[in-house]
Amino acid sequence: MKFFRFNQKKAVQELEKGLEKSKVLLKNQNKLEAFLEELEEKMKSVPLVGKYLSILPVLTSMVRAYLTKEYDKAPVGAIAAIVSALVYFVSPIDVILDGIPFLGFLDDAAVIGACLKLVQSDVDDYKAWRAQRQNHILEG
Repeated sequence: MKFFRFNQKKAVQELEKGLEKSKVLLKNQNKLEAFLEELEEKMKSVPLVGKYLSILPVLTSMVRAYLTKEYDKAPVGAIAAIVSALVYFVSPIDVILDGIPFLGFLDDAAVIGACLKLVQSDVDDYKAWRAQRQNHILEG
């Protein structure tokens, strides 16, 4: 079956396709916020959140913190790659339709995985920043 042929190369191609849309979203706070809300709603429908999809809340939080200028240490290229991957995840029409039980999110996970390979250190830095920030709030 054709949809089983989704591989790393295809995942990177799909990630690159979303870069232009991600740049447009990054320039418009209202559109980006609406997109992030759409993303959160879609995440609620994922039956089993796998290894790569479980990072989605962190990626969403990172983009929000960047958008509000609370966190500005991530390069814009990393944020654009993350938004591109999130755009792919939210899209109802992708390589493997999300409605196909168990298989529908394999391509989404592959695109998220491809994105993480590019931005993992930036995500790790954000997670450390967020944890430090939360500790200060709890101590304060």
